Amino acid sequence: MNTDQLRHYSNKLAYEIDSWDLKVALENGENVIVIDTRSSQAFAAEHILGATSLPHRTMNDTTTVAIDRNALVVTYCDGIGCNASTKGALNMTKLGFRVKELMGGLDWWKRDGHPTEGNVLATQGRSACGCI
Repeated sequence: MNTDQLRHYSNKLAYEIDSWDLKVALENGENVIVIDTRSSQAFAAEHILGATSLPHRTMNDTTTVAIDRNALVVTYCDGIGCNASTKGALNMTKLGFRVKELMGGLDWWKRDGHPTEGNVLATQGRSACGCI
């Protein structure tokens, strides 16, 4: 048995979640809070149904005071070409939350056919995700 490999895959599952597992957790009423870590403009354009907007740049003790510390916090951003979810996961972990990052972000969430909401038609072009 390759213990390094076992540790690697166990760690991945401890810190990442895919869209199917998140959907099932939400449907089962698990204590999960989904946080969109992109800019408020990107959130307004389109986001996961029921998600909370909390751009990674604004995460601190004050802006997270109302978030349930017993919940699993799932951070996401646009997807593979964006790292706002990683920055948000890092920030939330530093603040003491239990965190997982959504693999593939909003892009893979939509590819899997899960619901989004927002005002996509009202935006001109692509909103800045807020990663940089």
